[in-house]
Amino acid sequence: MQIDKIMAYTRMTAAEAAALIKNGDQIAMSGFTPAGVAKATTKELAKIAVAEHEAGREFKVAIFTGASTGQSTDGDLANAQAIKYRAPYTTNPDFRKHVNLGEIPYNDLHLSHMAQELRYGFYGDVDWAILEVCDIEEVGNDYHVYLTAAGGISPTAARLAKKVILELNSFHNPNAKYIHDVYEPLDPPYRKAIPIEHVGDRIGQSFVSIPKEKVAGVVECNIPDEARAFKDSDPVTDKIGYLTAEFLVEEMHKGRIPKEFLPLQSGVGSTANAILGALGADKHVPDFNIYTEVIQNSVIEMMLNGRVKDASACSLTVSNDCLMQVYDHMDYFKDHLTLRQSEISNSPEIIRRLGVIAINTAIEADIYGNVNSTHISGTKMMNGIGGSGDFIRNAYLSIFTCPSVAKGGVISSIVPFVSHQDSSEHDVNIIVTEQGIADLRGKSPAQRAECIIENCAHPDYKQLLWDYLKIAKMGHTRHNLSAAFAMHDTLARKGDMKLTDFAEYVK
Repeated sequence: MQIDKIMAYTRMTAAEAAALIKNGDQIAMSGFTPAGVAKATTKELAKIAVAEHEAGREFKVAIFTGASTGQSTDGDLANAQAIKYRAPYTTNPDFRKHVNLGEIPYNDLHLSHMAQELRYGFYGDVDWAILEVCDIEEVGNDYHVYLTAAGGISPTAARLAKKVILELNSFHNPNAKYIHDVYEPLDPPYRKAIPIEHVGDRIGQSFVSIPKEKVAGVVECNIPDEARAFKDSDPVTDKIGYLTAEFLVEEMHKGRIPKEFLPLQSGVGSTANAILGALGADKHVPDFNIYTEVIQNSVIEMMLNGRVKDASACSLTVSNDCLMQVYDHMDYFKDHLTLRQSEISNSPEIIRRLGVIAINTAIEADIYGNVNSTHISGTKMMNGIGGSGDFIRNAYLSIFTCPSVAKGGVISSIVPFVSHQDSSEHDVNIIVTEQGIADLRGKSPAQRAECIIENCAHPDYKQLLWDYLKIAKMGHTRHNLSAAFAMHDTLARKGDMKLTDFAEYVK
């Protein structure tokens, strides 16, 4: 930690920083996923909330972030009943529990919208920004602060906030500054085109500039990122990965994807890793680029072996060992890896311009191609929509993947009608399960239904889905509204979708 550079600052403990925050305050934070999120101050803030509640006083704050955070923010504050409002995305299990109990007002947003909607004033004033940084420089009347493992909404948070708390986290190497491209677009009617024409283009600065008078203090800490562990791949995810890679190779051979290939975006998790692994192993796929929101371990590995040439993202959502590997190879990564703000990494303008192939994960899809990626049985939040909507709607090719069944086969991931819709049939080109691929391009609703049932449904559910079509009322999109959610209802009542009898629902 380069402490000699921050002698002009007010140094404070995390507890002292948290004590500055008052009930009702609105806080914008750095980070995107647990990567790059301030952790020391929020943990102390949760303790203050508990003490205030025990004393009979209310203590709740609003939290705005780039994406999800870790236990020290979403988890601890949710458990302390300290969140009065939260946006735009979360994956934390403790937070999820309190949201599903109706205790936290949670607004699930497309991630590209968060920073600009704060600037537009949709959520009121921002009282505090809490940013995790790896280095600080004094330049005239400003401090140039260097972010850690994510871009998030940091420049917007710092500019809008009345006061800023900096967490100078020595866990992160100061050389992280070499992979950041900090750029905040102007707001309408003055916004200009975002001049990114290639994955590796950099258009901003390596730092966030903050007037000295806005910085309330610096919290020195050494706290690892609260990295999430993802499940290892299994035969199902491996098959999905193989089928997706095979499909993209075929599209390239048919001339529908350029021979140079196109940048890829993929979601988070074991299925995404399996797909990237399959593409990396397929020698028919040329070395390719990544334009996405999160980088996982598999991408770093493929960059080091030359399979991925350049990568652009908002966050290094990697294990801490992998993060250290990035820092150790910074001479390479500073020229090939770029971290941006979420409104740039997820910008519809850039996604459309670059021709990004978007690959995301669904909880369920219906027979017409509508996708639910956030809610279990339509009511319980699993994860937010994240950036899937930003990418899918604007992609060169939009792909959703999921296993055909869940929970040991009692749930079909292919249903008559999704219980919650995040991406509509108008935006979904391809659905992939381990059973096969449904190419929905150029198909009517009736043709899509036949394609999805035949190619993607599990054998245990295929006839049940055909039976639904028989009772569906004729129209452009055939549905029987009395029976559309019969499989979900049967799961709730009997514990197994296979026990669905549509005769119970058709009067």
